[in-house]
Amino acid sequence: MIACLDLEGVLLPEIWIEFAEKSGINELKITTRDIPDYSKLMRMRLQILQSHNLKINDIQEVIKTLKPLRGAKEFLLWLKSEFEVIILSDTFYEFSGPLMKQLDYPTLFCHQLVIDSKGTIVDFHLRQEDQKTKAVKALQGLNFKVISAGDSYNDTGMLKQADSGILFCPPESVINEFPQYPIANNYRDFKALLLSSREKLLR
Repeated sequence: MIACLDLEGVLLPEIWIEFAEKSGINELKITTRDIPDYSKLMRMRLQILQSHNLKINDIQEVIKTLKPLRGAKEFLLWLKSEFEVIILSDTFYEFSGPLMKQLDYPTLFCHQLVIDSKGTIVDFHLRQEDQKTKAVKALQGLNFKVISAGDSYNDTGMLKQADSGILFCPPESVINEFPQYPIANNYRDFKALLLSSREKLLR
């Protein structure tokens, strides 16, 4: 059995929101909690970065100051003792390094940025469209049972595909549109839902 988790909003703060706070650019606070189409969201972000002449180093400097959510590291350590764990994220490897170190380098599937010689982010390469859902489906093809958890619109595909899905601290809009998924608002409740989901799947 494998637990597939989203990263930002579940284990880490939202990187783009943190960068928006530090840069003072409110438009960068928009996330997949607001716009379900991830490619559309990223194209908008790149346009904003270029209009403000912001480079990859500007974002990485903010990322270096971030820490996992309170209790996240301990929760992840517990989770790895109970399940095989894969992080399925729509972040980028160019962002995640310092934060993965703080989480003791869990397995992470995400995307890549295209950066020119001046440090400008000129494009992005998705691993594949809807990679979270397809990763879960591939794991099921290997005869794994999968429990998926996330907080945003871009997680709902993998929650639907999984054998069991959990929402972690989701916004009201996601709760209202996807009432079929149980909700955890803290790591204690998250552990309980994961264990009860596993118990049901093993029956």
